[in-house]
Amino acid sequence: MKKILLSSVALLGFTAGAMAADLPSRAAPAPVVAAVPVFTWTGFYVGVNAGYGWNTSNKSPYFFDPVLGYSGDGGNDGGFVGGAQVGYNYQMGMFVLGLEADIQYADRSRDRGYYALGYAYDRSSDDWFGTVRARAGVAFDRALVYATGGFAYGDGNGGWTAGGGLEYAFTNNLSAKVEGLYVNLDHGHRNDGYVVGYSAGRGKDEFGVVRAGLNYRFGSY
Repeated sequence: MKKILLSSVALLGFTAGAMAADLPSRAAPAPVVAAVPVFTWTGFYVGVNAGYGWNTSNKSPYFFDPVLGYSGDGGNDGGFVGGAQVGYNYQMGMFVLGLEADIQYADRSRDRGYYALGYAYDRSSDDWFGTVRARAGVAFDRALVYATGGFAYGDGNGGWTAGGGLEYAFTNNLSAKVEGLYVNLDHGHRNDGYVVGYSAGRGKDEFGVVRAGLNYRFGSY
């Protein structure tokens, strides 16, 4: 009788253990952690900029007369430059390729010359210009170091531009940049006849630009 009782107790214990193993676990599920999106420079952007532009050419308009000679002056004066830009970047690994266009107001110097018999010549530098440029750079997460260059235009004349800069994304959609450009526009010669003399304007409009900008980037993480 004692052996039968002990066997029954053992059988009940085994059965209870088996049933407990089949019950669903009451342990708390592991927390689900959302993956943090990887930052990318790919996407469209628009922005504004402001800075300083100055003439880099020492050539000035001149006035020539076989008898009375010539006079003229010019300089490397500069002034405020500001405008807006729009562009697109595409990132491949660490490398970023892009295209940017901008339009700028430029308050730069004025060239003057005076003729001996009273004829005066006054020519202001263009008060606007624009560029269409390629950009190529290397990204270090939210920092982008790049070179840029392409087509420049102003006052119906064309030319070229080249430079570089540094851009940093301090939020997912806002980035700030510092950029330097050299611009070379072909203006040709301007001739103004006056009795026995003539005047000729500067053939090239060459100037430098240093500016800071702020971009709003669409569709980035």
